[in-house]
Amino acid sequence: MSALLPARAPAFTPPPGACDCHMHIYGPAETYPPAPASPFPPVAGGDIAAYLKVRTTLGLSRAVVVQPSVYGFDNRATFDAMAILGEDARGVAVVPPDVSDAELERLTGLGICGIRFFMIGGGALGWDDLETLAAKTAAFGWHVQMQMDGRLLHEEADRLARLPGRLVIDHNGKFLAPVGLDHPGVKALQRLLDNGRTYVKTSGVYETSRLGPPFYSDVAALARALIAHAPERCLFATNWPHPSKPGNPPDDAALVDLFRDWCGSDALAAKIMTDNAAALYGFPAVPPEQERLP
Repeated sequence: MSALLPARAPAFTPPPGACDCHMHIYGPAETYPPAPASPFPPVAGGDIAAYLKVRTTLGLSRAVVVQPSVYGFDNRATFDAMAILGEDARGVAVVPPDVSDAELERLTGLGICGIRFFMIGGGALGWDDLETLAAKTAAFGWHVQMQMDGRLLHEEADRLARLPGRLVIDHNGKFLAPVGLDHPGVKALQRLLDNGRTYVKTSGVYETSRLGPPFYSDVAALARALIAHAPERCLFATNWPHPSKPGNPPDDAALVDLFRDWCGSDALAAKIMTDNAAALYGFPAVPPEQERLP
């Protein structure tokens, strides 16, 4: 069995409508060639067929497909995955600064609702593009998805707070080295959450933890604190197929159970997985009859 396929279901059963708010899809190079300048390789085995198995095992219903940096402005792998996932999918794309309104309207019709900025090296867009594209895409209801080194977040927080529309911060702020809860970047992230237009994904703890599995206690402390501070602005995500850990991915079932533990109750975990995701990504409410199903 591929290491990307969880060997078991989590102990916590996600509710109907539970959304994986950050995952990527890759495919064969002859179909989806990597961008020539990309420092990242595609993730072998990270295709939509494998993800469908992962989703079933974990008990998830919905997904937000995030454009991988390896493909630059070529969003076809993301679009194709969304088409297979159907109405249970939304997408976050990467578009060039000169993108037309007609193209943004087309992408919105496909289910794209956010633009990705990856500021840790290898992203197709940079800081000089931020305000222009945030304004262009906000006109179509898109949010800005930001991944940067959280240790610098306090230096950019005012700029981020001025952006139109909503803002989504990846991976607990993605502090490239674990920090204490009194770090100015953590305080800046909490202030952004307090503005009512910012969300944070409590995902990817394995990427920056120095303590490692099974609990990732150093980074998990931040995830737990963010959930306690602003549970209505937190999101659940797997970050499958874990592109920063090729050949050594984390246990996805264990990550689901860790998330539930950080929340402190099944009810709060369920709300974050369903209601928060629906509010941000525009998914319909889960019918009450589905909620009552065992």
